[in-house]
This record gives sequence, structure tokens and C-alpha cells, in this order.
Amino acid sequence: MPGSSGAKWAGWPPPGRRPRRRPGPRTTAYLTDLLPAEADLRPQRYITSRTPRAHLPYRKTLDTFDFAFQPRVDERQIRELATLPWGDAAAHLVVLGPPGVGKTHLVVALALAAIQARHSVYFITVQDLVADRRKAWQENRFTPRLAVYTRPTLLCIDEVGYLALDRVEANRLFRVVSARYETGSLALPANKGFSERGDVCGDPVLATAILDRLVKTSYHVVLQGKSYRPRRRGSPRPTGRR
Repeated sequence: MPGSSGAKWAGWPPPGRRPRRRPGPRTTAYLTDLLPAEADLRPQRYITSRTPRAHLPYRKTLDTFDFAFQPRVDERQIRELATLPWGDAAAHLVVLGPPGVGKTHLVVALALAAIQARHSVYFITVQDLVADRRKAWQENRFTPRLAVYTRPTLLCIDEVGYLALDRVEANRLFRVVSARYETGSLALPANKGFSERGDVCGDPVLATAILDRLVKTSYHVVLQGKSYRPRRRGSPRPTGRR
């Protein structure tokens, strides 16, 4: 019947089977502009999400480090440390110097550079680390909790040598260092030299065991001079604090 045939073909093809439209010039141009912009945003999103997880005490870069205050430090060499392949090998960093010369600033700057290179980072003071290990022992989570310190590509342990550790605390620190020194990287700002290893942990044997694991496989940076704090008392807050 003519009427039936006309009704049948009026809505053909059905909505679910209509042919796809090819993208027009405007759509193609929009996608061409969008994809590079999305690719540019991905690194920044990674940095934005990963930086808080690192628990850095502040965010400072090498550009704000006062190299003029450390004339014996090779700036070119320090900037090369920012390109270390932390994930490819266990590359360790030990920054030695008295309080207030910028040790923590330097390690934080290198940690930020590592995050920008898509490495996972975790920052903690040695006092908080041994306290966390003690709590994990009391809660029967000693081994599982160890993954917090072995999983990141770069582990930064600050304030080594500021307060003496007893034998139990030194043993807990040794367990962390021993668990990762061949498989992950460590960065240690410390105010005690290797000759004072007995004062670091309160136990010369354990201190020797910890430091000997790092001496042969680490980069050493020695910061000297007086503290930033007395020099800038009454002036704006210093760029490097510890």
C-alpha cells in the first residue's frame, strides 16, 4: 500500500542506525589544538598530585638557593645532581654541614626536581621516622609499615645528627637504610661528619653499619660557613633554613 510504504521510509534509517557524521573542519581544528594542550597539562597534574604526598616541609628550588653564601660549592655540579637517575640505580646523596647553611633547602630542591622527573619522593625527619617505627612495632605492623619507606624512589631523611639516637632507635633507622640502600635512593642532610659517626646514633657499631652502606655509593656535598639566621637577623626570611 502506498500509504504504508511512505510511513515506513519516512523515518529511515532508525535513530540508532543513522550513519556517523565525519568531523568537520572546525571539530578537527579543535581536537588538533586540544590534544597538545592536554599533553602539556599531564606533567603538571602529576607534579600537583605527587608533591603533597612527598610531605616536603616547604617548596624551594635551586633557583632560590643562595650559592653566593656557599662559594666553595660548585653550582654546576649541584645542578647536575638535579638530573640524577634516581630510579635507574641506587644513587644516594649526603649533605653535610652545620645548622642553618641550607642543607634541607638543597635536599628539598633536589626532591622537587625528582618529582618533576616523575619519581616518587617521601620526606621525613629522622625523629619522626624512628617514632613511626616504634609505633608500628607496638601495633604489630612493623614489617608492613616498612613499605612506606622502601616504596618511594627517593627517601629523604632530615635532621640526622641533630639529636642522638639510642640503640633501639638506631637499630630501627638501620633497618630502613638496609632495606632500601641497594634498591632505592636516599638523601640525608646531616650536621655530623663521618668521623663523628658514633655521635649520630649513640652506638658506634650501628652508626658505622649505616654510614658504610652509604659512603661508597653516595654523592657528598659539604656546606660550610655560618648560619643564615644570625647573618639575616631582622631581615626578610632566609631562602635556605637548615
